[in-house]
Amino acid sequence: MRLARRLAQLYVGLWIYGVSGALLVRARLGLDPWDVFHQGLARRAGLAIGTVVILVGAAVLLLWVPLRQWPGLGTLSNVVLIGVSMNLNLQWLPHLVSWGWRVGAMVVGIVLCGLETGMYIGAHFGPGPRDGLMTGLARRTGRSIRLTRTGIELTVLGVGWLLGGTVGVGTVAFALGIGPLAQLFMPIFDTAPTPDRPPRGPARWRGGRRPSRTPGTDRRTSATAPTATPG
Repeated sequence: MRLARRLAQLYVGLWIYGVSGALLVRARLGLDPWDVFHQGLARRAGLAIGTVVILVGAAVLLLWVPLRQWPGLGTLSNVVLIGVSMNLNLQWLPHLVSWGWRVGAMVVGIVLCGLETGMYIGAHFGPGPRDGLMTGLARRTGRSIRLTRTGIELTVLGVGWLLGGTVGVGTVAFALGIGPLAQLFMPIFDTAPTPDRPPRGPARWRGGRRPSRTPGTDRRTSATAPTATPG
């Protein structure tokens, strides 16, 4: 049951991420830094933005090789599903004209991105290609995650703006809101086992002795999830 929940969280979360991106595109009030880059490339290349999301994700994944990063199921699913979701949802969503609908789409898009961040990271199937690039560069250069992430996102934001991507109040709102929203949703959707909620399945043997099953004595700990949005 736990695996089924994790898989459901992973794929529903990735689909919601595409919905979030599509809403921000329709709002026309500014995108998150990576989608500014994706939109700028899409306009220059004459491609759908979701298609560019897939192509850029695959290209970024290739950069993992020299960084000695290894993708997980979530990483590979991230590359394909978000772009597919964006393209399909942009076909379904109407073009918004009034300021009220545009602001509403921006707010809902940002909240949904925070929700999917909690679902995607909480599923523990590996980081997205863009987050893996960030952690890999931080490890190889010795720089902090904060500095590395800021450098990457400022770079893609600047290049995307030069290519014609939409930068605006939505970009600022996303930057200010995504951290608190992710922090709110991540504990809700975290599927990692804890001492109070051990995973089901056969016990592992260690040193010829079976681990104690007495409450409070389970010493197994879960891996810490990356504190970044999927991408």
